Amino acid sequence: MIELNQLSVAHRQGYELRTVVEDVTLSVNAGECFGLVGPSGCGKSSLLWVMAGLNPHWQGTMRLADHQAEPGKAFTGQLRRDVQMVFQDPYASLHPRHRLRRTLAEPLKLLKADNINDRIDDGFRHVGLDPAMADRYPHQLSGGQRQRVAIVRALLLEPKILLLDEPTSALDMSVQAEILNLLNQLKQQDHLTMVLVSHDPDVIDHMCDRAVHMQQGHIVG
Repeated sequence: MIELNQLSVAHRQGYELRTVVEDVTLSVNAGECFGLVGPSGCGKSSLLWVMAGLNPHWQGTMRLADHQAEPGKAFTGQLRRDVQMVFQDPYASLHPRHRLRRTLAEPLKLLKADNINDRIDDGFRHVGLDPAMADRYPHQLSGGQRQRVAIVRALLLEPKILLLDEPTSALDMSVQAEILNLLNQLKQQDHLTMVLVSHDPDVIDHMCDRAVHMQQGHIVG
C-alpha cells in the first residue's frame, strides 16, 4: 500500500532548502498499522507530511495506494482522496468560525457527492458521536470530541491510507485510550492502512503491527 525508496525530505529556510530526512526506504502492507517513533525533531512528522502531499520538497520514489507520486507536484484526483491525515491539533482541520457540518461538507461538495448531510450524520455515528453535534462550533466540543470529528473529516472521503500525526498527544490520558481504541476499531471495520507518528513507545506498541525508530532524519532500527 505504501512504498518509499531512498526518500529524502527538505524544508525551505529563506531561499535555501535544508534536508531533514535522508534516504528512507520502507514499505507498508495493506491493512497494517505502521509506526514511526522517535524524539521531537527526528524527522518523523516531516516524512508523514510528504506522504500526505503537504510538502512538495522531496526526492526519491514514493508509491501510495497504487499511485506514483512525483516530487514537486501536488496530489490530485484519486490520490488526493486515497490519502488522508489526522493532525495532532484538531483545530488544524476544523474552521473555528464555521459549524462543523459546513466544514465537513466542503470537500464533499467539491466532489459533487450525494446525500452530504446523511454522510456526515453517519460519520458522526461511526465514531460514537451524536449527529446533532455536527451543528455546533469546534469550541463547543471537548478535545476528545474534536479529535473524533477530525477523524470523521478524514474518513468522509473513504481513504485507503490514514496518516496519524501524534493524534492523542494533546489529550488527557483517559481520552487518549478512547481515541486509540477507536482508531484500532476503524482500522478493522474500514480496512484502513495506517501510519502512526508518535514519540511514545507505549502508543506505538498498542497500535502498530510494525514500527521503525527514527533519529536525526534517518531510520536507525
